[in-house]
Amino acid sequence: MKRKYSLKERRTLILKTLNESGKIYVTDLMKTFDISEVSVRKDLAELEEKQLLIRVKGGAINIHQNTDIDDLSIANKELKHAKEKMHIGKLAASLIKENETIILDSGTTTMEVAKNIGSFDKLTVITNALNIALYLTHYDRISVIVLGGQMRSLSESTVGMIAETALNNYYCDKLFLGVDSISLEKGMSTPNIEEASLNQTMIACAKEVIAVFDSSKFERRSLAFISGIEKLDAIVTDSGISDEEKEYMETRGIKVYVADVDKE
Repeated sequence: MKRKYSLKERRTLILKTLNESGKIYVTDLMKTFDISEVSVRKDLAELEEKQLLIRVKGGAINIHQNTDIDDLSIANKELKHAKEKMHIGKLAASLIKENETIILDSGTTTMEVAKNIGSFDKLTVITNALNIALYLTHYDRISVIVLGGQMRSLSESTVGMIAETALNNYYCDKLFLGVDSISLEKGMSTPNIEEASLNQTMIACAKEVIAVFDSSKFERRSLAFISGIEKLDAIVTDSGISDEEKEYMETRGIKVYVADVDKE
């Protein structure tokens, strides 16, 4: 028979495990303490309320971590949910109109958007992603503006004050924002603080904000807050979105576009 832990003992051990390993999982805690998923999530919610951890999908991470487990290189991110990203990118590109000025945030999903805009006769693209900028140089009809700033090797993109100052000189029709984590209650977040700051500036200078992300990003949190979902005009995701998540977005005036991943 497993030992019964008091509430105080349980939460102390949760924090101890989190400090040692950096991340904990709901399923592991259920087995360790022999309690229900509801009880585990209540523990994590109350510890988060006290700012002792950050809840993410499937568990929680140490609030003092400098980087999130999802701050991966472009090469590694490309391997995750590749099919979903391809279809999301194609659907998102269909929302663009001729002669528009758009911002493409860095990321593997926004790269898929870039791969689907080569047929436009006239388009201006502002981006902080060097791989996206290089890819678009193949199309003479697309004018590409690259934001300067400090280089982030993991994301192959620029961040910092130089990039943010440059953005303030532009007015853009649409922003396609790559999202690492999104919570209906807590909003959008990213592992890197400087990326979050640049994303906030992107949002401020765009007429329409469209978040593009696969459904695995739902109900997760990263280190740095970008904005609440009220800043979004639309999202483009895959069919993994739940009916409740879709309804929550739509009742708040956010258009939800769902890519048909099974369609070839």
